[in-house]
Amino acid sequence: MSTPVLETENLVKVYGRGPAQFHALKGLTFGIHRGESVAIVGKSGSGKSTLMHLLALLDEPTSGVVALDGRPVSKLKPKVVSALRNETFGFVFQQFFLNPHQTVLENVTLPLKIAGVPRAERDRRGMGALEQLEMADKAKNRATDLSGGQKQRACIARALINNPDVVFADEPTGNLDSATSETVEDILLNLQREHGITLVVVTHDEDLAGKCQRRLIMQDGQIVDEHTGVLPAGAGRQRRAAPHGASRPRRRILPFGRGARR
Repeated sequence: MSTPVLETENLVKVYGRGPAQFHALKGLTFGIHRGESVAIVGKSGSGKSTLMHLLALLDEPTSGVVALDGRPVSKLKPKVVSALRNETFGFVFQQFFLNPHQTVLENVTLPLKIAGVPRAERDRRGMGALEQLEMADKAKNRATDLSGGQKQRACIARALINNPDVVFADEPTGNLDSATSETVEDILLNLQREHGITLVVVTHDEDLAGKCQRRLIMQDGQIVDEHTGVLPAGAGRQRRAAPHGASRPRRRILPFGRGARR
């Protein structure tokens, strides 16, 4: 089997100290393979958002390893991590995080601006991304002029602007009505299938989770179950027989350095 694009080893995240200490993640070891669609699901407080933040290099673990293409990245310098995150990942958030004072095109091209890409190239690539999402006619609009579904399309265009290896979607349908949610789900999953993007979704939405190739079920900071296979509407979940905590051979994570992908 190929090297996972993302991998964790004994991943732990603890908040607070002393009696107030809270173990958000309790020693997670698993991998996500290139081109896979994975849903991380669980009740509020289960640790799913914490896990996504660590996988996306938005936070550091208390202990354990996060690896990208087999190379540990948890202990890299902040500037290196920021550059790696901007090059490798795209983000779609429930709250959109669009700047209301900028145009849609300016919002979409922000990752390129951070990367130092010249204005003409930013605009060219931004328009290409907006065309892909059928939003080119909204390029000059302010973000406040968009509907909820249009805002999420703009967020997806922004997530794709750097041709990312991995797109993280945190409750991407949480603020949308059911019809718009279905459209956004189809856009994300079609992009994953057609372009080989690895899609990692944190969601309460069972319909969205059921459309992903794998679902990791979290409870109290642990992955307690794992379902595989895209579910037809109304079908029962297909389960993996082995519990996630069962012993399995692990590939050795290599030190980050020469030979790393980035």
